[in-house]
Amino acid sequence: MTTKEKLFEKRSIIKEIAAKHGAYDIRIFGSVSRGDAKEGSDIDLLVKTEENTSPWFPGGLIADLEDMLGQKVEVVTEKGLNNLIRDQVLKEATPL
Repeated sequence: MTTKEKLFEKRSIIKEIAAKHGAYDIRIFGSVSRGDAKEGSDIDLLVKTEENTSPWFPGGLIADLEDMLGQKVEVVTEKGLNNLIRDQVLKEATPL
Protein backbone atom coordinates (compact mmCIF):
# COMPACT_ATOMS: atom_id res chain seq x y z
CA MET A 1 0.00 0.00 0.00
CA THR A 2 1.38 3.41 -0.93
CA THR A 3 1.50 6.28 1.53
CA LYS A 4 -1.19 8.09 -0.45
CA GLU A 5 -3.46 5.04 -0.25
CA LYS A 6 -2.81 4.81 3.49
CA LEU A 7 -3.80 8.47 3.91
CA PHE A 8 -7.06 7.99 2.02
CA GLU A 9 -7.80 4.84 4.01
CA LYS A 10 -7.35 6.81 7.25
CA ARG A 11 -8.94 10.00 5.93
CA SER A 12 -11.74 10.20 8.51
CA ILE A 13 -9.33 9.76 11.44
CA ILE A 14 -6.93 12.34 9.97
CA LYS A 15 -9.79 14.83 9.55
CA GLU A 16 -10.92 14.25 13.16
CA ILE A 17 -7.40 14.85 14.47
CA ALA A 18 -7.03 17.96 12.32
CA ALA A 19 -10.38 19.36 13.48
CA LYS A 20 -9.32 18.86 17.11
CA HIS A 21 -6.39 21.20 16.37
CA GLY A 22 -8.44 23.76 14.41
CA ALA A 23 -7.36 22.63 10.94
CA TYR A 24 -9.53 21.72 7.96
CA ASP A 25 -9.40 21.48 4.14
CA ILE A 26 -6.48 19.07 4.30
CA ARG A 27 -4.55 18.65 1.07
CA ILE A 28 -1.58 16.41 0.28
CA PHE A 29 1.34 17.83 -1.69
CA GLY A 30 4.94 16.94 -2.45
CA SER A 31 6.25 13.49 -3.30
CA VAL A 32 3.25 11.67 -1.82
CA SER A 33 0.83 13.67 -3.97
CA ARG A 34 2.95 13.22 -7.10
CA GLY A 35 3.28 9.47 -6.49
CA ASP A 36 7.07 9.46 -6.32
CA ALA A 37 7.49 9.11 -2.54
CA LYS A 38 10.28 6.82 -1.41
CA GLU A 39 10.51 4.83 1.81
CA GLY A 40 11.19 7.38 4.52
CA SER A 41 9.64 10.29 2.60
CA ASP A 42 7.68 12.64 4.80
CA ILE A 43 4.02 13.49 4.32
CA ASP A 44 3.43 17.12 3.34
CA LEU A 45 0.01 18.50 4.23
CA LEU A 46 -1.45 21.87 3.34
CA VAL A 47 -4.27 22.96 5.67
CA LYS A 48 -6.52 25.87 6.47
CA THR A 49 -7.01 26.88 10.09
CA GLU A 50 -9.74 28.43 12.16
CA GLU A 51 -9.14 31.97 13.40
CA ASN A 52 -8.86 30.89 17.04
CA THR A 53 -6.23 28.22 16.36
CA SER A 54 -3.77 27.64 19.19
CA PRO A 55 -0.46 29.50 19.10
CA TRP A 56 1.12 26.03 19.45
CA PHE A 57 -0.22 25.06 16.01
CA PRO A 58 0.90 22.96 14.19
CA GLY A 59 3.06 21.17 16.79
CA GLY A 60 0.23 19.21 18.39
CA LEU A 61 -1.30 18.30 15.05
CA ILE A 62 2.03 17.06 13.70
CA ALA A 63 2.69 14.98 16.83
CA ASP A 64 -0.77 13.39 16.76
CA LEU A 65 -0.57 12.60 13.03
CA GLU A 66 2.94 11.16 13.29
CA ASP A 67 1.85 8.94 16.19
CA MET A 68 -1.14 7.67 14.24
CA LEU A 69 0.58 7.27 10.86
CA GLY A 70 4.02 6.16 12.06
CA GLN A 71 5.67 8.52 9.59
CA LYS A 72 7.16 12.04 9.59
CA VAL A 73 4.55 14.70 8.79
CA GLU A 74 5.01 18.35 7.77
CA VAL A 75 2.06 20.76 8.02
CA VAL A 76 1.86 24.20 6.43
CA THR A 77 -0.88 26.75 5.78
CA GLU A 78 -1.22 28.68 2.52
CA LYS A 79 -0.06 31.77 4.38
CA GLY A 80 3.05 29.90 5.50
CA LEU A 81 4.06 28.75 2.01
CA ASN A 82 7.32 30.08 0.63
CA ASN A 83 6.62 32.28 -2.40
CA LEU A 84 9.16 30.31 -4.45
CA ILE A 85 7.11 27.09 -4.22
CA ARG A 86 3.63 28.48 -3.59
CA ASP A 87 2.24 28.10 -7.13
CA GLN A 88 3.62 24.57 -7.54
CA VAL A 89 2.25 23.44 -4.15
CA LEU A 90 -1.20 24.87 -4.85
CA LYS A 91 -1.21 23.24 -8.31
CA GLU A 92 -0.30 19.75 -7.08
CA ALA A 93 -2.19 19.77 -3.76
CA THR A 94 -4.68 16.89 -3.67
CA PRO A 95 -7.71 17.16 -1.34
CA LEU A 96 -7.84 14.43 1.28
